Amino acid sequence: MDRDDEQVLRGRVYGHDHDDPDPGPRRGQTYAELVGGPLDGLLLDITGWRAKEIDEGAALPTELGRFPGGRALYEPVPGLSRTPGPGVTCRFHYAGDTP
Repeated sequence: MDRDDEQVLRGRVYGHDHDDPDPGPRRGQTYAELVGGPLDGLLLDITGWRAKEIDEGAALPTELGRFPGGRALYEPVPGLSRTPGPGVTCRFHYAGDTP
């Protein structure tokens, strides 16, 4: 991925289409910021996730990882605080790819 591609991803919500007129965060939703890896800079909508689900992280389908059509693995860093409520409340850090 080149620098232009990286800038296009920043601040967008994972799963929103690239041609969505408003691919950014929405008011009242809760997000995890994705840090590192192929989805670096995207926000993952975790609205309604239970604490246990957040603690487990996410395996996100992507064509941008080591295995096109595979999943990029993201997980929270133990011990980092999470802020409850709307907005960006935590970070999920890249942990690898899986086919």
